[in-house]
Parts: sequence; C-alpha cells; structure tokens
Amino acid sequence: MPEPKRRFGQNFLHDPQVIARILRAIHPQPGDALVEIGPGLGALTVPLLEKLAADGGTLRVIEIDRDVIPHLLEAAGHSPALHITQADALSVDYRQLATPGRRLRLVGNLPYNISTPILFHLLEQADAIADMHFMLQKEVVERMCAGPGEDDYGRLSVALAARCEVAHLFNVGPGAFRPPPKVDSAIVRLKPRTPDYAIDDMAMFDRVVMLAFAQRRKTLSNALKSLADAQTIRAAGLDPGLRAERLHARDFAALANLLHGGR
Repeated sequence: MPEPKRRFGQNFLHDPQVIARILRAIHPQPGDALVEIGPGLGALTVPLLEKLAADGGTLRVIEIDRDVIPHLLEAAGHSPALHITQADALSVDYRQLATPGRRLRLVGNLPYNISTPILFHLLEQADAIADMHFMLQKEVVERMCAGPGEDDYGRLSVALAARCEVAHLFNVGPGAFRPPPKVDSAIVRLKPRTPDYAIDDMAMFDRVVMLAFAQRRKTLSNALKSLADAQTIRAAGLDPGLRAERLHARDFAALANLLHGGR
C-alpha cells in the first residue's frame, strides 16, 4: 500500500460511514457523466463505479500520482468501466470530457494546498459542469459560504457567489483519513449558475473584488482609489465609506459594470 505523499497533499479517506454519506449527497444516477478528481486508493471510486457500471455507465478519474494507479485498478477489480487519466487536475480541459447534452458531475477529495486554484480552473469551464461535490478544509468551506457582515466573508465568498450556488453539506473529522490531517474537513456542493444580476466583464469584477478586500480595514474609497474615486463609487449606488465586507456580490457587479462601461 503506497504511503500518502505530502507534495500531493494526500490524505486517504477510509471511514465507511463518511463514504456512505458522501454517496448519498452525490446521489449518482444512470447516465451521469461523473468525473472524480484525486481518487487516491479508491475509497469513493469503488462504490461510485458499482452504481454507475450496474447500468452500463462509466467513471473517469483524474489522478496525478502514478504510483497509486495500480492499487486503484486492483481495488476496482480492473473494471473496464473505469477510465483513468494520469494528470494534474489543474491542467485538464474538462470541456473535452463532456459530451453534447451531458454536463459533468465532478467529485473529489481535493488537495487543500491547491483547492482554490482548482475551483477557479473548474469555474472557468462552468458551461460544461452540472455540479461539484468536494471535500475541502472546513475553514475554506466556511469562507466559500459566508455572507456579507460575517467574519469569514471575503474575496472567495464574493467570487463564488457570482458564479454558483454553494452549500456546506456536512463536516468530516480528521479520523476519517489516513494520515489524519491537522484540520477538520467539510463536504461542499457547488452548482454553476448565472446570477440574477449582470456582470459585464468578469475580469473587471474580479479586479474590483480583489482590490476591495486587499486591505479589509480600509473603506471602499481608500481601497479602490487606484480604480475609482468616491464620486464613481456613489454613481454605482454605493457608500464610499463602507468596507468591502458589507457589500453583496451584486454591489461589486454594479461598480465593475460602471467601470467597464467607462473604459
């Protein structure tokens, strides 16, 4: 049995009760185009495969560590329904894995050290994705789900709110993994969607959000002075004396749209 590798951020899931609960949350259906990121030794892969293969379906997995692949194949009984891509999840073009009329359902225990870059890499391809169920560090999930005025609310909260629905499903303790991580984990569900407000240019939106939260204690007029003066902020319907943590994603969108239109 291969040892978990620190450079890949590996913590192998093994708790059968947690695995069963994740499966219930995913609720795989016949015909689902499921892709698992970071299957490791197959704790989640095998039961997913059993559900899909019973109806003639297949499961694709993305695994960066070539050393675990033989163990994964053995755990899956060398099932022809399992398709393994040995690659860095950050380099994969997920649109190429989707087929017309079948958007992807993504699942995985993501390495905590690169979870945010993977999330944004996937959301750039959101048109090919139906939903995502991921194991992440609990405090990251809390930031993802936080709303205006909450302590955990920040750049990640706003960026995700503009792109998808986010739901914190349940927490997972360190004992569910080998080796046990030093932090608690959580399962999160993300469903890409178009918000009910316009975002004319996502790059401008992200820039406004980044600058606004770069120094949390600063007011909008101070944090955004390289991009917008107080008059412009007021023209977007916002109080220049507020801090970023008080604004909704739609507020940032209003200012970003004004700035984009004025370029």
